[in-house]
Amino acid sequence: MYTAHPDRYADMPYRRTGRSGLKLPALSLGLWHNFGPDRPVETQRAILRRAFDLGVTHFDLANNYGPPPGAAESALGEFLKSDFAAYRDELVISTKAGYLMWPGPYGEWGSRKYVLSSLDQSLTRMGLDYVDIFYSHRPDPDTPLEETMGALHSAVQQGKALYVGVSNYSAEQTREAVRILGELGTPLLIHQPRYSMLDRRPEEEGLLDALDELQVGSIVFSPLEQGVLSARYLDGIPEGSRAASDSPFLNSDALTEELVGRLRDLNDIAKSRGQTLAQLALAWVLRGGRVTSALVGASSAQQLEDSVGAIRNLDFDADELARIDAIVKR
Repeated sequence: MYTAHPDRYADMPYRRTGRSGLKLPALSLGLWHNFGPDRPVETQRAILRRAFDLGVTHFDLANNYGPPPGAAESALGEFLKSDFAAYRDELVISTKAGYLMWPGPYGEWGSRKYVLSSLDQSLTRMGLDYVDIFYSHRPDPDTPLEETMGALHSAVQQGKALYVGVSNYSAEQTREAVRILGELGTPLLIHQPRYSMLDRRPEEEGLLDALDELQVGSIVFSPLEQGVLSARYLDGIPEGSRAASDSPFLNSDALTEELVGRLRDLNDIAKSRGQTLAQLALAWVLRGGRVTSALVGASSAQQLEDSVGAIRNLDFDADELARIDAIVKR
């Protein structure tokens, strides 16, 4: 029988999401790669329990997370029932619809039929009546944005989602989504872009500026660049790592000598701050409060603890930021 730690809210900072009343922990747990039948059940349980004990109240999923697709939601559903039933109102649970889930013309993208069918399937897998945040996972080039946003609005109207968000949308698409949802009466709560020290596109393409202007929250994924921004690859590619596998998201060719050299220099900055490289990377995306929350994955409770340690030092001076920029952009 799991009993949550009584001091779970003592250290984690919580940030208001846009102009809503919802606060998210500075670090949220993403159930992308490590919650499926290929992972030990007890390891998955340990990660979730430790996350909640450390004040990580937000669990982020999508319909296609696993592997196989749907497995992460099914796994979380079992743990919600066995461990977290008493804590449902202390949790923020999010899921998404957009990527391929079943064959035929209605199994992906952004049609009303797919989006709402997907949400029903997600709720069934997790054993929930509603999710806290429901996202359009990617823009659909062939479906009017009015239809996709209308489906998100319907999810709220039906009581199946409390808030809605978008992911992988450009600044221009986000502005239009905000306009459409505003006219419907369901504000856009949050955007989930990819963002890290090594991937500055949300800055360069004006997305973060747009979110500031629109008063929309942000939660960034891949802030550690699939583990590249950790100490794991400073001395080569270890056996059993993602880069050593056949992962489509990271392979050994990406870890060039030049990149590893930059990682080592970034690690020196991290050491000077009393942080690991992963903690430095997480603190960097959270600097200044512009980003609401950073999503982290974990293959063990210990790895999660290291990530959460980033909250102990989220401040940077101008010299540190300049040195980081010089290393990343050289």
